[in-house]
Amino acid sequence: MEYRRRLPHFHPEFAHLFVTWRLYGSLPALPDAAYPTPGHAFVARDRALARSRGPLWLNDARIASLVAAAIRAGDRQKQFYELQAWVVMPNHVHLLILPRVALPRITHWIKGATARQANLLLGRTGEPFWQDESYDHWVRDEREFNRICGYIEENPVSAGLASAPEDWPWSSVAQAS
Repeated sequence: MEYRRRLPHFHPEFAHLFVTWRLYGSLPALPDAAYPTPGHAFVARDRALARSRGPLWLNDARIASLVAAAIRAGDRQKQFYELQAWVVMPNHVHLLILPRVALPRITHWIKGATARQANLLLGRTGEPFWQDESYDHWVRDEREFNRICGYIEENPVSAGLASAPEDWPWSSVAQAS
């Protein structure tokens, strides 16, 4: 499957996808640097995002809980994907999924439902909640799958938000505990 927004997105059928999206207005300032691989560049951007001074609405337990519930519902009720790993951070979300429907349908559904509810809880109207674009990467092999799972699960620890992955309440690790 292929679709185009700013960049083309290619997703082989039956491939896991690593998907990340962030809150509107949370793009951090990034230093001009050359990275050895696109993966290194992603990690640098993600670390900068964790230190961003932009909106942190997902720090609100009400908002984080509704996003977490939508992520789980996409797997269990909607059956849009098989959910492998996920985390809701203060200003962004990471998912590792095996899609059963097109990714734009998945992200449109999660972002749409949660944005409306979150803006109501925050007393905001007519303002964007999520950034339009998202980052997605198809997982090439089992080694990469395991590395991405670990990355997602350790993200709250790496960002200094928890001392252990299971201590962060809005993640697949905490939900499994």
